[in-house]
Amino acid sequence: MVQILEDLSNAMATTVEQLAPAIVTVDARRRLPATGVIHSADGIIVTAHHIVERDESISIITQDGKRHDATLVGRDPRNDLAVLRVNASNLTSVTWGAEDDLKVGNLVLALGKPGDQVQATLGVVSALVEGNPSREKRKNGEDWRERRRERRGRGRRGMHGPDHEHHEGHGHGDPRHEFRHEMRRMRRRMMGMALADGHIATDVVMYPGFSGGPLVSGDGKVYGINTSGFGRGVSLSVPVKTIDSTISTLLAHGRMRQGFLGVGVQPVRLPEGLVEDQETGLLVVSVDQDSPAGQAGIIVGDIIVTLDEESVSQVDELLSLLTGDRVGQELPIEIVRGGEMRDMTVTIAERV
Repeated sequence: MVQILEDLSNAMATTVEQLAPAIVTVDARRRLPATGVIHSADGIIVTAHHIVERDESISIITQDGKRHDATLVGRDPRNDLAVLRVNASNLTSVTWGAEDDLKVGNLVLALGKPGDQVQATLGVVSALVEGNPSREKRKNGEDWRERRRERRGRGRRGMHGPDHEHHEGHGHGDPRHEFRHEMRRMRRRMMGMALADGHIATDVVMYPGFSGGPLVSGDGKVYGINTSGFGRGVSLSVPVKTIDSTISTLLAHGRMRQGFLGVGVQPVRLPEGLVEDQETGLLVVSVDQDSPAGQAGIIVGDIIVTLDEESVSQVDELLSLLTGDRVGQELPIEIVRGGEMRDMTVTIAERV
């Protein structure tokens, strides 16, 4: 056992030593500097949005002690990410891990460099929380209208079937039914306090200045960017898939693309059993003239149930879907009108 612990300890120390050249100090706020990660050898740095308190006069310090002026490429406040660029080449960059390789229970290191030396803390992955899935995660080869018909049919059978109280486990009072709804409520609460596109939760201690640093697993690869921007006692990391998407978008556009429908909405309870596993939708209370929603035929009194095959029960869930690659796309939207479900399509416009 002693040898196992010694080997583990030495392996962690080696990991920190190997990653140190790819970790930088970010000087972008009045108080204690924070941390950044070298994403690519040509000078792209990723860090936490909340530690970049100014748009100019930003600098980074590399392992050799050299200070480099940095320019702000852009920000993703919803996921607490910022991307910087320095005029340098042949920098040592990190190796990013594959999303599916990180598991709950894995040991991880959180690294930070607010001062001259890299610091480290050890912890365990406690949860992997997904945000709203991207369009690439749909089930290939399946028609969304057919899937929606099946979902509605199950909901209606649960409402109208002769064995309503016990049918397929969907009746109210059934433990499985209540469990699914509780999981949805928990997900909304966690998304409300955390990152729009999902996060990695750990029990590592985020010391001052650790935000923007890497979350490293036992294979020496980076699986997230750490943030303590959500308060004391909350240790979250932005996952690799979000980091990749944000960097690509900011390098291409200089900002995160935000779409809009042009509607005012508020949560409202759906007729019982109309849609399987969904109790509420978003009641349309106003429609802007010549807006995407208006052009699609959405009217006041409609209830939005899904957008792009994703259930929407709260306003923040809808907003989280109006970003990224969905902007400019024609998407399926499902509404309730006059007590009946309707399938429509809407083109998401970009807010400028």
